[in-house]
Amino acid sequence: MTSAHAEHVNGKLPHEPEKATLEGRNKTLGFWLFLGGEAVLFGTLFATFLALRNQNADGPTAAELFSLPITAVATLILLVSSLTSVFAIQAMHRHNLKSLKTWLIVTVVLGLGFLGLEIYEFYEYVAHESFGMTTSAFSSAFYTLVGFHGAHVAFGVVWISLLIGQLFTKGLTVVTAPKVYVSAMYWHFIDVVWVFIFSVVYLLGKVG
Repeated sequence: MTSAHAEHVNGKLPHEPEKATLEGRNKTLGFWLFLGGEAVLFGTLFATFLALRNQNADGPTAAELFSLPITAVATLILLVSSLTSVFAIQAMHRHNLKSLKTWLIVTVVLGLGFLGLEIYEFYEYVAHESFGMTTSAFSSAFYTLVGFHGAHVAFGVVWISLLIGQLFTKGLTVVTAPKVYVSAMYWHFIDVVWVFIFSVVYLLGKVG
């Protein structure tokens, strides 16, 4: 019997409860494979965007359209949310359930703030710039890439919210810990993807 399993049997959580069981370790490994597939998918969307970013038809160009202050604030919010998810995992390793739930709630709130800014950005483009999904090849590639990422953020917000509910009802166990850990992996992944979107789509769009 391993020390981690013995601690679990005795009612004590190990330092890293997400790795205390074979099931937990398999979940982590399987999720790494899933993120690999997601990286390939996003890579395809990035390649498509780069191929079409100058195909504006009669619509606005990226330099005319994008507002860097708004996207910079959105980027800051998402990066801070990545930090709060790190704090959540650190709290989990300390077995501090209250702090874990608090940091996860903050992460969800920041994720909602990011989504709010993205929805506002899309509304401004459609309502005031006549920049819709079918305006040009550039707009189609833009909304597909950025919108697909936004959908991932929305999924992450719902997922973490459900995990917070489980922590309130079931507490921190070797069953709930791996779920929290892989959700943090997912959140870091979508944060990294956004850094690439901000650089490739917005910054490159502004400088040409």
